[in-house]
Amino acid sequence: MARYKDEQCRICRREGQKLFLKGCRCYSDKCSVTRRNYAPGQHGQKRTKLSEYGTQLREKQKTRSFYGVGEKQFRSYFEMASNKKGITGTNLLQILETRLDNVVYRLGFGASRAQARQIVTHGNIEVNGRKVNIASYLVKPGDVVAIREIRKDNPVVKANLENGVARPVPEWLELDAEKLSGKVVRLVNREEIDLPVEEHLIVELYNK
Repeated sequence: MARYKDEQCRICRREGQKLFLKGCRCYSDKCSVTRRNYAPGQHGQKRTKLSEYGTQLREKQKTRSFYGVGEKQFRSYFEMASNKKGITGTNLLQILETRLDNVVYRLGFGASRAQARQIVTHGNIEVNGRKVNIASYLVKPGDVVAIREIRKDNPVVKANLENGVARPVPEWLELDAEKLSGKVVRLVNREEIDLPVEEHLIVELYNK
């Protein structure tokens, strides 16, 4: 049996849908979900029906995988969302969307959230003119996220913007491709989040 090397592709196959963890590859015929749309492992093609708890847990794990967030931090975000006015599930997704690595990804500087995270942690990004290398940094409306002046020749960022990855910049962000910068115009609306997430299941799980 061929050795399966790509853990990120395993995650997508386990969930039975594309989580877009590998950037451009996810939009190509090389995508593992397109080629083998069943869970990895010896019994992968025998999907079992999940319990209510199992369904809720899987939804949480899937959402964590989308954004590349650990359990402890994800729980912290849920508590933040619970303490805010409004719908807890929507608040949670808004918080996740305002992570700096996600914004860098949404602006097209990174082909995937994982790559965007590397771009941030390697010191390529500034927010409002100040260097920020913390991927979990939460931006707010009015913030300007840009490639630092000394890093504007970064070939990875340039290639991502020139090639594109079949995804437009969302309306809650504003991109200036020439200046390699973007502005957070407002908070994202729930209907603008293009991920197949049923956040109410996560709320039900944590409220047990």
